[in-house]
Amino acid sequence: MWRYLDKKYMSKKTKIERMEFEDASLVSEMADGRQRVVPIVVGDDEPQEEVDIPEILPILTLRSSVLFPGAITPITVGRDKSIALVRAVNQEGGMLGAVLQRESEVDDPTPADMYRVGTAARIIKILEMPNGNLTVILNGLQKIEVHEYVATQPYFKARVSSLRDSTPDLKSVEFEALVDSIRDTALGIINISPSMPKEAAFAIKNIDSKRGIINFICSNMELADDDRQALLEAPGLLARARKLLEILVREQQLAELKNEIQERVKQEIDKQQRDYYLQQQMRTIQEELGDTNDADLERLEEAAAKKKWPEEVAKLFKKELQKLSRINPAVAEYTVQITYLELLLELPWEEYTEDNLDLKAARAQLDRDHFGLEEVKDRILEHLAVIKLKGDLKSPILCLYGPPGVGKTSLGKSVAAALGRKFGRISLGGLHDESEIRGHRRTYIGAMPGRIIQTIKRCGSSNPVIILDEVDKLTVSNHGDPSSALLEVLDPEQNTTFHDNYIDMEYDLSKVLFIATANNIQNIAPALRDRMEMINIPGYLMEEKVSIALDHLLQKQREAHGIEAGQMTLSPATVEQIIGGYTREAGVRSLDKQLAKLARSRAKQIAFEEAYEAEIGSEEVQRVLGMPKFLKDEYEVGGMTGVVTGLAWTEVGGDILYIESVLTPGKGALSLTGNLGDVMKESATIAHEWVKAHYAELGIDPVMFEKHDLNIHVPEGAIPKDGPSAGITMVTSIVSTYTKRQVKERIAMTGETTLRGRVTPVGGVKEKILAAKRAGITELILSEENRKDVAEIKADYIEGLTFHYVRTNDEVLRLALI
Repeated sequence: MWRYLDKKYMSKKTKIERMEFEDASLVSEMADGRQRVVPIVVGDDEPQEEVDIPEILPILTLRSSVLFPGAITPITVGRDKSIALVRAVNQEGGMLGAVLQRESEVDDPTPADMYRVGTAARIIKILEMPNGNLTVILNGLQKIEVHEYVATQPYFKARVSSLRDSTPDLKSVEFEALVDSIRDTALGIINISPSMPKEAAFAIKNIDSKRGIINFICSNMELADDDRQALLEAPGLLARARKLLEILVREQQLAELKNEIQERVKQEIDKQQRDYYLQQQMRTIQEELGDTNDADLERLEEAAAKKKWPEEVAKLFKKELQKLSRINPAVAEYTVQITYLELLLELPWEEYTEDNLDLKAARAQLDRDHFGLEEVKDRILEHLAVIKLKGDLKSPILCLYGPPGVGKTSLGKSVAAALGRKFGRISLGGLHDESEIRGHRRTYIGAMPGRIIQTIKRCGSSNPVIILDEVDKLTVSNHGDPSSALLEVLDPEQNTTFHDNYIDMEYDLSKVLFIATANNIQNIAPALRDRMEMINIPGYLMEEKVSIALDHLLQKQREAHGIEAGQMTLSPATVEQIIGGYTREAGVRSLDKQLAKLARSRAKQIAFEEAYEAEIGSEEVQRVLGMPKFLKDEYEVGGMTGVVTGLAWTEVGGDILYIESVLTPGKGALSLTGNLGDVMKESATIAHEWVKAHYAELGIDPVMFEKHDLNIHVPEGAIPKDGPSAGITMVTSIVSTYTKRQVKERIAMTGETTLRGRVTPVGGVKEKILAAKRAGITELILSEENRKDVAEIKADYIEGLTFHYVRTNDEVLRLALI
């Protein structure tokens, strides 16, 4: 019931950090450095403070808290908008309006969510909390009515007017009786509530002001929002007192009823303890007479007799079964013990499924389910080949990493089907508790085995294929580091004796084929990354996406929507239109969603018996999917000076970008624009310094460096850009600007440069080449060390492109500039 009355606030002299309450007043420092003394309770013989309320007030939205005039109340502020308001008002030394929102669950209220009546207040003190929130001590001044909101950003501002409470004759017999009843009822509630601080009664007894006692109790009661607001909106002090007495009487009745219920519960617990004592005596007597219920013991013993498990597990099971026989079935420990024994029986100790060693059939299964991914498929087939020759092999620990939507997770199911094994999946995204991997010890209430053991139990074999999804999303907390717990799971030298805290036994995981998936391997702990065989699954080229759509996704959507093969077909050109205009990704997840939209539209046509063509054409694609959301990247800077085409890698594939540079009169300063990261800024500095160091060979007048500023800009400034791969592109742009030499048409480049002028390799070459071909580029300049990356790409995909491999900046300039 009481919200703020505790020893911290009710002691005679209380300090909240450096804020002091003394002699029923509060000393606070104003914005100009002067001090203002604010009385905590205003006496009846003291006039109410005359306050000049501004017409426009900042409005602080309160959640489950109401500020009353004349009351000093701490308010916790956590929303960004509210924190900005409090800091601004405190800095200006002004006022604010405190208004309750109608629904406390609304995180971002609008003016329609607010009550119309609130309280004008001054800020006395702001306390910074460790969690980033603020505790604001507000002094309620006067009721206000909100007429209209004039601003919502950066915080609410509203046009308000004052509402003065009508004050009855304070010496009226009726009013005195009403206040005495309120005081007595409040003291009665405190006396019958054992959790209520006794200092609350001391405060109530020592407040002589009638107005003060009413507002004091209103401010500190724990009530429903509408009750608190009704008290504030009461038209005068007399009406508020009547409403308050009504609420207090109701609260007193609830407190009395609560005490009665607690007394009955206490008596019931005493009875349960007595019954438990008698049951223990009865069990002792039954054991003496040999009259016990052994149904559970017999069932477990029969199941154990049929189980083929290691000898040490059998010994442990027998020991724990004997412990179960000594436990009373009525106690909670009995359930814990029987659950543990049933888990030991359900685990597939040394039970394995037989691998499908038909390598051709396995290859066909993998090709049927996934297009491309040759490196992964070859690794699985190599594993099967060794098993076929040797008869036994520890399973490899694979980690498939790449952008979202390329088929990393679904590949696990395909591998399990090809091997003829059971399949399990463990999602590690956001996991922060080590016990989720190793399990909880049985001494804890609600203990359970870790996810590894649970998955093996669910699969029913000790050699399933288990996908460890999103292994790069593991987090560290005070509950331990799950990635460190995975070290034992994913180490072939250790996982033969994996220890789960719940089963408290070693379990052999060496036959389990673990396949981890990740988007960014930089987020994986180095020790964990070292234990896995890393296989990169890059984004798909346009030709690969077309094949995946026609051979896999289209058939999947037809089956999902009940459409026959002859009722919905797509041409390669139409698929290319969907990919280019409606998706921007490295994988095919968005493409699958777009095909699902087309399938739903075709299903509707079939159900309504509308006329349609079996092949979906370009016009129907645009009708169903709308106007294209993405424009095709086209080369558009041919024959210009200072503008060079570069290549970039993004999480959704490759892209082209332009590096622009221009000279302006100045003193040789270098300015960089375009939302560039630190690494990219350093690349620009290196490129500029290299050009200045080789001005003679490049034919540049050194005076230009002293009398001109150089600005380098990368368009699309709203998009952050970083990385070193634009180094040679910046060198070419700078030299072109200083020498006025034009850049060759339809040529693009990517590579890092050094101060010595060497061109070093970069990553994401496959995705960058895809972007270049999509944009109509015909010539590409790459580092000599990137030649091996191009060799891994199918020749069909790079047809029409000419590659130039370079080692120095000089070679780049000879190839790129006219």
